[in-house]
Amino acid sequence: MATKLPSPPRVGMVSLGCPKNLVDSERILTQLRADGYQMSADYAGADVVLVNTCGFLDSAKEESLEAIGEAIAENGRVIVTGCMGKEAEVIRARFPQVLAVTGAHQYEQVVEAVHEAAPANLSPYIDLIPDAGLKLTPRHYSYLKISEGCNHRCSFCIIPSLRGDLASRRPDAILREAEKLVAAGTKELLVISQDTSAYGVDLRHASWPLKSGGEVRAHMTDLARELGRIAPWVRLHYVYPYPHVDQIIPLMAEGLVLPYLDIPFQHAAPAVLKRMKRPANDAKVLSRIHRWREICPDIAIRSTFVVGFPGETEADFQYLLDWLDEAQLDRVGAFRFEPVEGAAANDLSDPVPEAVKEERYARIMEKTAAISAAKLAAKVGRTLPVIIDAVDSEGGATGRSQADAPEIDGEVFLRDAGHLAVGDIVPVAIEDADEHDLYGVPLPA
Repeated sequence: MATKLPSPPRVGMVSLGCPKNLVDSERILTQLRADGYQMSADYAGADVVLVNTCGFLDSAKEESLEAIGEAIAENGRVIVTGCMGKEAEVIRARFPQVLAVTGAHQYEQVVEAVHEAAPANLSPYIDLIPDAGLKLTPRHYSYLKISEGCNHRCSFCIIPSLRGDLASRRPDAILREAEKLVAAGTKELLVISQDTSAYGVDLRHASWPLKSGGEVRAHMTDLARELGRIAPWVRLHYVYPYPHVDQIIPLMAEGLVLPYLDIPFQHAAPAVLKRMKRPANDAKVLSRIHRWREICPDIAIRSTFVVGFPGETEADFQYLLDWLDEAQLDRVGAFRFEPVEGAAANDLSDPVPEAVKEERYARIMEKTAAISAAKLAAKVGRTLPVIIDAVDSEGGATGRSQADAPEIDGEVFLRDAGHLAVGDIVPVAIEDADEHDLYGVPLPA
């Protein structure tokens, strides 16, 4: 008589917030899949639903609460995790029926809660999982988290209270994960953490042996070099401009690391940076940016800025606009200051009126859009490598240049590209540009 395999329990997942949360979700689902669970694409088919929350801004918290409410209404069996899990009493007060609440990167507790809510029946016939784990991102790119937490105490941020101080992963473990991801089809590794430049500080930059021979130091430069030998594209995010970042630029010029730096400047005016409790050496940073471009002319620099921070004067804001004229950053995002419960900035004097925040936000976006348009126009007529993210049925395709991270930067729209496949990296002749995107045609490799 044939063995009848039991139906495995199914888990649904709602993942909110930043890429670091996405990596947490991938790890949780990878473990659950290894434990015999199947994934559900909708509420109706799930035995339990996980909501991975964001708790950085009040607006993000409200979005998380709305997602929890929707999951309860549609399914009823909900486990909450993520940054907002630190406020379990708030969640339970509003939704007393949640099955469990855990905090950020508490993988074991989440998995244990799922085991209790919907026990799995393991079977050697069906409980298989790829070495790379279960992914929520497309196969051709993957987020690679190298550390948790942060040692900074910026006045507007509560990340250290949510995720603790810097805790770096061992470099050999990171490289093993990278190798598995590439073996499973990853072409682009997106290196993420709260502070990538500080990687390994807590490990005293110690070295670990590699299975292939030699050893690797727990340091951003060494790690980036080794990752560049593993993956075709390596993109660095959340890079604070410490002095040793200068050592990364030659790796970009050599092609080991993508010529792309995501640096959280936040502002440029010294008075505002001081109130933010961030380094205020804007002139030195400008000179370093010029030097980086001399070494690697194609380097793309992206950053995010806060407008309307308490005490920000019109002179401070104009200083920022003038700084941007000089810095000529390639990609810029901005957001209006929003008080976050638990942040020291809430107690600062001289709040900026909402109408002024809106006006300044519009001005900075206008300024940076003009800079972006000019920089992209200068690429018309060039041939650039592009990674393909999607191919449509009408012969078009969408991809990204080396200057574009997924979901936050621009795209490259291609014609006559029906022969391409997702994940291909191809040379593209750039024919046109607008404020944020490029347009072109693929060339024979």
